[in-house]
Amino acid sequence: MSGLEMLAAAAAVFAAYLVRGVSGFGSALIAVPLLVHVFPLTFVVPFMAVMDVIAAVFLTGAGLRDRRVRWREVGWLIPTTVAGIAIGLLLLVGMDGQALQLALGIFVVAFGLRNLLGLQAHKIVSPWWSIPAGLVGGGIGAVFSTGGPPYVIYLSHRLADKGELRATMSAIFLLDGSIRIVGLLIAGLLLQPQLGWFLLAGLPLMAAGLYVGHHIHVGLSQRQMTIVVALLLLVSGGSLIYRMLPDFW
Repeated sequence: MSGLEMLAAAAAVFAAYLVRGVSGFGSALIAVPLLVHVFPLTFVVPFMAVMDVIAAVFLTGAGLRDRRVRWREVGWLIPTTVAGIAIGLLLLVGMDGQALQLALGIFVVAFGLRNLLGLQAHKIVSPWWSIPAGLVGGGIGAVFSTGGPPYVIYLSHRLADKGELRATMSAIFLLDGSIRIVGLLIAGLLLQPQLGWFLLAGLPLMAAGLYVGHHIHVGLSQRQMTIVVALLLLVSGGSLIYRMLPDFW
């Protein structure tokens, strides 16, 4: 890696966890499309999986202290999340990496546009919607380490309070991430050389981003938070689409 690539990777990790501190999700959505400019997807996914679990421990701990986690909602999501993760891991080790990266870029941009344009409805939905949310969230999380959007879409239609939403999302991300780490270990993707060193280098950046993001979270309205995250998603996903499209012409 050149010095410029190292600086860009560090900035991506800090920005990702700043967003995570603000909104309770989105770290992998920001970091993965940027980091795959420098590293292969099969390296970035286990790196972000471990980082996200560590971040979720801190955020879930804060939610538990404030009694904000809604465990009933978490319980609805877990069974289908496990099934989704199993399917996603099969795709990760068996599909073409360039096609997966282009699909990731399109997915991230679509989710960013949805948030920016305010296309979300606000009615409370049935808990049975946790079945597709868990399957899709677990599958996308296993392939891209970015399974947050399906969970966010579902939980935002179940919980109106932004503090409860952030705490409950962190709890599901902790459980989802722990299951994914076991799967990645079985697949051999956590045994790559240098992964441990990159994790050690990333932890201070993660801590700084979460600290700054938490303090920003306190002063932002729900709509302001949505717009900030949406703009970052558009930049992150758009950069990946721009990089990958020439390979498909």
